[in-house]
Amino acid sequence: MLRKSVIAAAAAATMLVGCGAASVAEAPKNVIFFLGDGMGMTTMTAARIYAVGEEGELTMDALPETAFVKTFSNDAQVTDSAPSMAAYMTGVKMNNEVLSMSADTIAKAPIADASGNKLANNCGTGNGTPVTTLVEIAKSKGLSAGIVTTTRVTHATPAATYAHICHRNLENDIAAALVPGGAGFNAALGTSGLEVVLGGGTQFFLPTAKGGKRSDGRDLTTEFKDKGYAYAGNASEFNAIDVSKTDRMVGLFTSSHMSYDLDRDPAKEPSLTEMTVKAMDLLGKNKKGYFLMVEGGRIDHALHETTAKKALQDTVAFDNAIKAAIDKAKLSDPDLKNTLIVVTADHDHTLVLNGYAKRTGKTSADSPGVLGLLKNYADGSIAKDLDGAPFTIIGFGNGENRTQGSRSSMASLDDTTVGANTYHQEAAVRTAAGSETHGGTDVFLGAIGKGADTFLGTIDNTKVFTLVKAAAGL
Repeated sequence: MLRKSVIAAAAAATMLVGCGAASVAEAPKNVIFFLGDGMGMTTMTAARIYAVGEEGELTMDALPETAFVKTFSNDAQVTDSAPSMAAYMTGVKMNNEVLSMSADTIAKAPIADASGNKLANNCGTGNGTPVTTLVEIAKSKGLSAGIVTTTRVTHATPAATYAHICHRNLENDIAAALVPGGAGFNAALGTSGLEVVLGGGTQFFLPTAKGGKRSDGRDLTTEFKDKGYAYAGNASEFNAIDVSKTDRMVGLFTSSHMSYDLDRDPAKEPSLTEMTVKAMDLLGKNKKGYFLMVEGGRIDHALHETTAKKALQDTVAFDNAIKAAIDKAKLSDPDLKNTLIVVTADHDHTLVLNGYAKRTGKTSADSPGVLGLLKNYADGSIAKDLDGAPFTIIGFGNGENRTQGSRSSMASLDDTTVGANTYHQEAAVRTAAGSETHGGTDVFLGAIGKGADTFLGTIDNTKVFTLVKAAAGL
C-alpha cells in the first residue's frame, strides 16, 4: 500500500508539473518595441532637463536594463532610418534607404508615375530578397501585431516592420502591403494582416481623384473597411472605436505626418499615449500575445529642422507613452513575466549641449531652461563668444541657422527669442533648411520585463533582433 501511495503521489506531482508547464507555455507573449526616431543620448538628456530638470528622471531613465547600440548601416557610417529599424526587425545589415531586404539589395529611388508623382517602383528584378521581420514571425506564431506612429504609417520606421522594398520612398507600394488580400499585400502577415495600424499618411492610401497620390485608382481606406477594419480619420472617430467589438482597426489622422506635440489639436489627432493604450487594448484580446511597435517619429523631423523645443516636447510625449504602456501592461502582468518592453532609437542627430552652463531646471512659462542662452555657472552672467555675442545651451553640428561672418550682430539675442516654439538653434556647419543630418553616435537601449536582462553592454543593432526574438520565445 505504501508503494502504491508513493506512486500515486509521484503521478499527481507529475501532473501538477505538467499543468504548470502547460500554463507557462500558454501564457501570452507580449512585446512592445518603442522607437524614438533620431533620439540620441544628447536629445534624451536635453529632454530630461526640459521636462523635469537636471535632477529629474524620465521613464526611460528608470528602465532597469540598459545597453548601447551601434547603428551603422551596410554601406554607411551614419545610417538612415530604413536600414537601422530594419536591422532591429530582421537582424540583417542593409544599405541606406532599403527596407527589410537582403544585404545585397541596391537602393533605387522611385521614378515619376503617370501622374508625375515620383512614386513608381524602380527596384528592378533580382535586386535582393525579402528578409523576415519580427512582426512576421509573431504573426506566424498566432500572435497579433500592430504599429503606432506619429509619422506616416508608410514612413521608414513603421514600414520596416511589414514591408520589403528596395527604397523607402516607394510609399504607394508600402501602403499596399498592409491591405489583406489586395494587390501588393504582404502575405507573410497572414490572411488577417496587422490588427492595428495607427498614424498619418492618408495620401498614399487614396487615389489622385480623392486628393491622394495613388495613380492606380485604389482607395485603400475603403478596402480596409471592406476587410472588416474599424476605421478612424480623426480623434472623435478614434475615441468611438469600441475594441471589444472589433478585432482590427486602422486610424489615419492626417494626409502626411501627424502634428508635432506642441502643435497637436487633441480634437483632431489622438496623442501617442492614447494610440498606444488603445492598441494594447485591442491586441491584448489575443490570448497568445502580441507584438506592438510604437514610434515617436517626429523627434527626428524636429531635429532635422533644428527646432529643438519641438524635438524635446515630442521626446517627452514619447516618454509619456512608455510610462502608460508599462502601467497598463502591469495591470494584467504585474511582474512583467510575459511582457518585454524595449525602448531605443534608430540613430542620433548632431544636437549638442554647450558648456559650462549654470543649471537651469526645467523649462516653464517663466524660464526657457535648457533652451535658453548659456549663463556662466560661476556668476550667472550671459556667456559670450569671441565676437562678443551670446549663444544658446543647445546647438547643432550642422543646420540651417549659421551666421555668415561675425556673430556680433546677434548681441541682442534673448531668452524669449531662443525659447520660442519655432526657434532654429544655431549650427556650426551650414546646410539647407530642414537638412540637419543624422549623427553616427551609439544610441541608448533600455528594457524591462521578460528577458530584459539579456540586453547589456555595447551591441550591434542586428543583435537586438536576436535578443528580442529569444526573450519573447518567437
